[in-house]
Amino acid sequence: MSVQDAYNKVFSNFQKVREYLAPVLKNSKFKETGCITPEEFVAAGDFLVYKCPTWQWEGGLNEKKRDYLPSDKQFLVTRNVPCIRRARQMELTEDEDVESIIKDESGEDWMLTHSKRTTKTMEEMAQIIMTEEEEEAEIKRGLEKLKIEDIPDLDDVPDMDDIPDMDDQIEEEEDPSIQVVTNDKVLQVRTYDVFITYDKYYQTPRMWLFGYDEERRPLNSTQVFEDVSPDYVKKTVTIETHPHLSLNLASIHPCKHAEVMKKIIERMGQGKTSVVGQEGGIRVDQYLILFLKFMSSVVPTIDYDHTIST
Repeated sequence: MSVQDAYNKVFSNFQKVREYLAPVLKNSKFKETGCITPEEFVAAGDFLVYKCPTWQWEGGLNEKKRDYLPSDKQFLVTRNVPCIRRARQMELTEDEDVESIIKDESGEDWMLTHSKRTTKTMEEMAQIIMTEEEEEAEIKRGLEKLKIEDIPDLDDVPDMDDIPDMDDQIEEEEDPSIQVVTNDKVLQVRTYDVFITYDKYYQTPRMWLFGYDEERRPLNSTQVFEDVSPDYVKKTVTIETHPHLSLNLASIHPCKHAEVMKKIIERMGQGKTSVVGQEGGIRVDQYLILFLKFMSSVVPTIDYDHTIST
């Protein structure tokens, strides 16, 4: 066991005692501090499950249930989330860098909403998260710039029967992070079970990860850290015991969660409408939707966010 691992184990035990002694947050403070009450966590979890049915509530072990949460809603989980590449494969060299702001012919500035650059800090992610309303506006502006003559005449579109089979025309390059089963052409990738619990001490959600390799064998800690942004390995992300299960999982430490969420909430409350078009920024039940978006800066390769419906 390394010095860092020994420290993490001691610190994990200290956190268990600290959380046990911490009082339960009773009054809502999510706009002022970024913290939420257990009741707000449940409301946000219900909204996440409604928006994205791949997420589900679970009760966990009876002996580990928290009395400040409903018995059947102790934590959230989504299973078999794909993870195709390792975190280091997503890093760009200087030659591969892309500009995040471009100018069109009229000189107007445009922000690229899908950059290849991985976000380095959660604070940076807080500044670039867009509401669904803003994303729709970006798409609409882009569509308005299309010229009508760019749209092909339907008579010029070839018949489906005349189009060659794509499999006969394209030979894909091998990706070392993907294992291809040639017999049935099924791509086998790493997968993760992603958990969200409520941390009573920090009064915020907390994410946990349990990974499997291509053969559905559990990943060890070294392999899991390959899928975490290098800036966070063994610092923000450590191996600890899940509060509701007898499993040691990779955990994203919640010490900065409230601070980042507060910045996101403030940004969306400055003269903006909420995701659903109401005045005053986001609602507390939308908390976990945004939480998952900025968590992607820590685990950029685990593709859970695409399942959230709009």
